[in-house]
Amino acid sequence: MKKINLSSHWPIADIQDHIIFANNGNVVLGYEVALPEIYSLSEKDFEDLHTAWFQALKSLPVGTVVHKQDIYLKKKYTAAGLPSASFLAKATHRHFKGREYMEHRCLLFFTLTKNKALNHSKYVNPFRKLSKSIIRELDKDVQDFISSVGDSVAFINNSRKVSLSPLNPGEITHLTRGYFNGFNQGFDTDILLDKKHIQTGEHYFDALAINSELCFGESVQSSKTNEKFTSDDFVFHQGFIDGLGLTLNENHMVNQILYMDDKHKWRRLLDKKVEELNKSSNFGSQNNLVLGKIREILKKINDDDQARIIRGHLNVVYWDKKAQGLQRIAAKIKTEFKELDSIPYHPGGEERKNYLLNSYCCFSSNFSDDDLYVTDLKHALCLFINNTNYKSDQTGIIFNDREHNIPVLKDVWDEHKKRIKARNFAIFAPTGEGKSFLANNILRQYFESGVRLVIIDLGGSYTKFAKLYPGQYAVLRYAHGKNLGINPFYTENPQDVGTQHLEDLAVFLFELLASDVKVTKAQSVSIKKILRHYYKNVADNHSLEGFYNFIEQHQSELLDTLKIHPDYFNITSFLHVLSEYVGDGLYSFLFAVKEDQTYKLEDKRLLVFELDEVRDNKEILSVMLKLIKSAIQRTIWKNRAEKGIILFDEFAKQLKFDNVLESVEFYYQAIRKQNGAIGIILQSINQLPSNSTSASILENTQVIYSLNNEKGYDELAGRLHLSSHDLNQLKSIRNKLSGSRKYTEMFIKIGKESNIFRLEVPPEVYAAYLTDGSENADIMALYNKYGTMEEAIRKFIKQS
Repeated sequence: MKKINLSSHWPIADIQDHIIFANNGNVVLGYEVALPEIYSLSEKDFEDLHTAWFQALKSLPVGTVVHKQDIYLKKKYTAAGLPSASFLAKATHRHFKGREYMEHRCLLFFTLTKNKALNHSKYVNPFRKLSKSIIRELDKDVQDFISSVGDSVAFINNSRKVSLSPLNPGEITHLTRGYFNGFNQGFDTDILLDKKHIQTGEHYFDALAINSELCFGESVQSSKTNEKFTSDDFVFHQGFIDGLGLTLNENHMVNQILYMDDKHKWRRLLDKKVEELNKSSNFGSQNNLVLGKIREILKKINDDDQARIIRGHLNVVYWDKKAQGLQRIAAKIKTEFKELDSIPYHPGGEERKNYLLNSYCCFSSNFSDDDLYVTDLKHALCLFINNTNYKSDQTGIIFNDREHNIPVLKDVWDEHKKRIKARNFAIFAPTGEGKSFLANNILRQYFESGVRLVIIDLGGSYTKFAKLYPGQYAVLRYAHGKNLGINPFYTENPQDVGTQHLEDLAVFLFELLASDVKVTKAQSVSIKKILRHYYKNVADNHSLEGFYNFIEQHQSELLDTLKIHPDYFNITSFLHVLSEYVGDGLYSFLFAVKEDQTYKLEDKRLLVFELDEVRDNKEILSVMLKLIKSAIQRTIWKNRAEKGIILFDEFAKQLKFDNVLESVEFYYQAIRKQNGAIGIILQSINQLPSNSTSASILENTQVIYSLNNEKGYDELAGRLHLSSHDLNQLKSIRNKLSGSRKYTEMFIKIGKESNIFRLEVPPEVYAAYLTDGSENADIMALYNKYGTMEEAIRKFIKQS
């Protein structure tokens, strides 16, 4: 048995920034690769990535070694990035902490070697000839190499889908220790090499490889069908060898090593090889097979001016705590290779040791011709893994990834507007698919991060979650004959009546008049003059009725006093229309208040307006929305530095009436000047009428959520201009509503980025978001008994 002790065989002589000077004379440039999220790429995206890699690498100098290394480690989710201050946040933190997932790191190394021909003997033990006497300086060759690699890196970074960032010396040292320490955690150990096993600490290692043209099947391509999500009416794509990546779900690494060779040299060598094989082709089918492969490569070289011949090596190194576990992992890897119509080579003894040691970045120039296949660069790049785990943003709303069901933070607010210009959002889903549940999840997290909320609800879906925050919320529920306690005319000090207050009141009054004729500038100026005159002459108790009575009492001289032409303000018409809202008018109860109560709401961060009882009354609903608008202007929009969200739930029921849509459009226009967002919830996008107002609303809605819809998504895709891959993602939505880990899947599009996410919540959160049914009634009964929602939820979970 042989043993390698890393402390006495350190492979690096020096590190300068991201440049590694290896003890064997190699100069290696190391980069971390940021890849797109798994499931986010379409067939065209895979093709574009393939093209980008080819354009970036094709001009590298002869003798360059390109080594892409994807490392997958089983880890337990720490939940360190999750908030844990509130009752529901703590429950979420507990629920996901310790969940197993695969950590993925993608690294890319460019190596300049002394031996540009890259012709090595069969086995090279990289630790045998370590000598500090061959350390290279930053000479002209090295400088030219760095410049050439820099061009390749810049090209990749301009492709937008993938980005490369230089590794720093600490990362390189940590990576080296981790590699030769067998990815053991918490202790240093030696590599033990024998013919049967390679063992490092607690881990046993093995490998499978593609090391010959004969390993490949008929063809390779940049992507293939993802059978798990593909259905009869759509095809979902994945990278050609993605089955060897995240979804393998085992400790392993995938090494792809490319030797950038001289095209003309290979043309001569292959011509010679064809000549030799032609003479011996009668001596067995194997010779015929090799001859066919070589002719194919030669044809590619001769037909394609851009063809770049490479020698390549692909291996999968895998490990387990038990030696017998290696067979199980090998079986999974072989199954994946079989899916690709490829037959891997299983090295043993000296060969296995050679593959493991020389798959370290400083030593990947050590493979011999026996370990390498010959092909063109385009072919080899089909074997690149081009996606990774879901990416968490620095801050955001917690969803779950599709691969491991671990939390992912998505920044759907986008403070600096890097992805979206408007942070307004829309939720689409039929009845029973969990629209309000999802909205509760989004709004609750916003609220706990300091955002003020105004929810205009026709379904009573948010009261329960509000009750978790006593003293911070107000639920204003419409009941017939009672007002909401909002008086748009109220001001604490009449001397403080400013321009904005008068402008807002003028708009409010014109909306109440509900004239079909567009308001002219002259009319607007007239009403503001009258309002100003009213505040100057009436000291207190300002209200709609007070204003009405003031005009009625002074109607004979009012216009002359203020020098307003009768054409600009029709007093008779004004008094006639508004008589419905004052005195004994039909809707006077809506305004029957002497003191504005919005000042009581100003310290509330969560306002819920429940308008269920007026959903079918056009007049009252319209007036209620105007009153709510008045409250919003004087609470949420009073402080522009403060974040705020306005949500319209059961939006379609509010849209039955034309004037409601115009009223909502006002919010979309006004929100641009505020630090806020508007959300709407619809069963179907068809509930938005096809007109310019709806088009404006959709154009200013750049965060889209869609839950499962058995009727399909074509209308949604058409009106939101979704891509074909967006549509495929929507069609791939699958919910799991039984078992220990229940979840729903949803499509989320933030600007141009889209993917499928999951929503899995702990029992406490589930109970808080329930909106109907017997379970909801049970929780509310417990709330009435114990007086706090936290205690009610705890008792409910215990009983369940």
